[in-house]
Amino acid sequence: MMDNMIILNCDNYYINHHNLTNQFYSMMRKGPSERDRNEAIRNAVCAFLYAKYIDREPRNDTREAACKDPHWAFRYARDVDKKPHKDTREAACREPEYAWLYARDVDKKPRYDTRKAACKDPEYAYSYARDLDRREPRNNTRNAACKDSKWALQYAEYIDEKPRNDTRKAACKTSEFAYWYAKDVDKKPRNDTRKAVCGDPHWAFCYALDVDKCPRDNTRNAACGDPESAFKYARKIDKEPKEETRNAIHFSQNKIIIFQYAYFIDKKPRDDTRKVLCSDNINYEAIMNYVKYVDRGFHEETWAAIKGTEYEIEYNNFLNQTEKEKII
Repeated sequence: MMDNMIILNCDNYYINHHNLTNQFYSMMRKGPSERDRNEAIRNAVCAFLYAKYIDREPRNDTREAACKDPHWAFRYARDVDKKPHKDTREAACREPEYAWLYARDVDKKPRYDTRKAACKDPEYAYSYARDLDRREPRNNTRNAACKDSKWALQYAEYIDEKPRNDTRKAACKTSEFAYWYAKDVDKKPRNDTRKAVCGDPHWAFCYALDVDKCPRDNTRNAACGDPESAFKYARKIDKEPKEETRNAIHFSQNKIIIFQYAYFIDKKPRDDTRKVLCSDNINYEAIMNYVKYVDRGFHEETWAAIKGTEYEIEYNNFLNQTEKEKII
């Protein structure tokens, strides 16, 4: 009978991971014995596995051994006792994750002790409020969630379901979550969330696009800390060239984005743009794109940069084709 018992895949992992395969299956073939059990209860993993698959019933000694580790205390309560027990709960509460899991899967109701334990970690404080308190806001779970920007945002959006100064302040410790708070919780711009997003070029751009829905000097200046964000700001928000965005892109020396700015934003040749393209860390593909789509013809500066390279033939062919089209 023991040989035919199915071992769950997740438990097989632990058997193999702890090099217990031969020892454990030998114990299974023999069935329960004091000697093997005493060997098993030397560590929490073996104690749980022995109780579940060999004894197939709870015992004080295997429970006590499993309670040396919060994970196995939780598993023992759920899979062996199949009901709450003071010892397994106390052991599970040594770690916030297992306090939450114990409350959810074993107690199946909120308790002061499991909530207090879960509140030692922002993620599990939020999870406890969501799964056990049934989305009823409480000061202790909120205060715990507010120790991390992400979980403060989640708490505000899904538990409080409204903005609050404390959750907003916590979310604003990180540019990304300040943006999401403004967009999904406040659903309007504010000076504090805007200031927070301006610590990161990408989120400053996103805020201007989705929250302010208009250009502002502070979000533009922040976006200009990164050439890609500066380009997107110019194209999607300003919708026109600005010295700040152009200078940021020129300074970056990202030749592909410099060309894109000239083509999509300036929409005309400029001496400063051409000069930056044709100096330092030259990208010949970007220069050729500038020749074809911005200058749309010969210029001494681009020719000097291309001459003597593998792109010289392409440059001349383009000029010849352009001249033919003019004649036609």
